[in-house]
Amino acid sequence: MKQLNLPRFEFRLSEDKTAIFDTIRKKYIVLLPEEWVRQHFIHYMVSHLGYPASLIKVEFGIKYNKLPKRPDILSFDRKGDPLLLIECKSYDVSISKTVFNQVSVYNKVLKAPYVVVTNGLQHFCWHQNPETGEVTFLDSVPEFQVLINK
Repeated sequence: MKQLNLPRFEFRLSEDKTAIFDTIRKKYIVLLPEEWVRQHFIHYMVSHLGYPASLIKVEFGIKYNKLPKRPDILSFDRKGDPLLLIECKSYDVSISKTVFNQVSVYNKVLKAPYVVVTNGLQHFCWHQNPETGEVTFLDSVPEFQVLINK
């Protein structure tokens, strides 16, 4: 797999090297390029930004206009409210308006104040004001402590 613009970490592969262990879901997941990005980002969140693993949900179902959707990663605050929504793409997928639109649809349901889009090489993070809908792009993904102390 490709070297990403995220810190390296000690990962576990299945014996046949076709799956990677997800420490959040506690099982092996087929190792596709998007999963490589997702696992690196989860590790980055937990090990470098201080997000508690117990407050992270990975690939789960939601409904938008009665249509099933599957966000990649969602971190909650300590009260259980959505805090940070992350949409991961394969490292060979360009971050485009389509990707921003996709995560915006998810966030209409989830209402996380912070959102990230990443392909493992580029990361875009922004804050969305819940009252006005105004979006402010950030230079980096904030640490968990910073967000919960706001």
